[in-house]
Amino acid sequence: MASIEDARVAAERLVSPLGRRWHHVQAVAARASELARAVPSPDREALVQAAWLHDIGYSPEIGHTRFHPLDGARYLRDEGWSRQIVNLVAHHSGARFEAVERGLSSELAEFPFEDNPVLDALVWADLTGPSGQPLLFEDRISEILERYPESDPVHQTWLKAASVMREAINRAEERLARASA
Repeated sequence: MASIEDARVAAERLVSPLGRRWHHVQAVAARASELARAVPSPDREALVQAAWLHDIGYSPEIGHTRFHPLDGARYLRDEGWSRQIVNLVAHHSGARFEAVERGLSSELAEFPFEDNPVLDALVWADLTGPSGQPLLFEDRISEILERYPESDPVHQTWLKAASVMREAINRAEERLARASA
C-alpha cells in the first residue's frame, strides 16, 4: 500500500520540473494535512496522498490528453495506486465540468465520481494559488478567470462549477468545525 511519502516522491518527480506548479502542489498537500480532521480517520492519509498527486497530469511525461485530471488518474491507475486515490485525482476541483468543456466526459467516466467528504476537503485544499499562496474562494475563482481567457475551457469550467465547488467547501468547513468542537 502506498504512503504519503510515496505520493510526495511521485509528485516531486513529475511536478517539480514545472516550476511554480510544484509550489502549488506542496501548499495544497500542506493544507490537506491541516484539513484532515474534516474527513473520517481512515480517509485522512488518502486526502493527503491525493493532494500531493492531484496535478501530476500536468507533467509532459504523462500528460497525453492535456487534461491533467484524466492523465494523472490514468497514470496512477496503471502504476497500481488505490482506486480511491485514482478517483480523487480524476475528479478533483470540478474536473467533471472541465471534461464536458473539453469533450472528454466519456473518458473521465472510466473513473467513478464519488461525492464524499474526502473530495470536499481536497477541493478546499486546492484553493491555493498557482504559486502556493492561500486564497479565499472568491479570490481563487477571480484568479482563475483572470488567468485564463474566456475562450479557454478552464475559464468556462469555473463559470459553471463555482457554485458546486463552493458547496463542497462549505460542507468541508462544517465538518472541520464539528471535528474541532
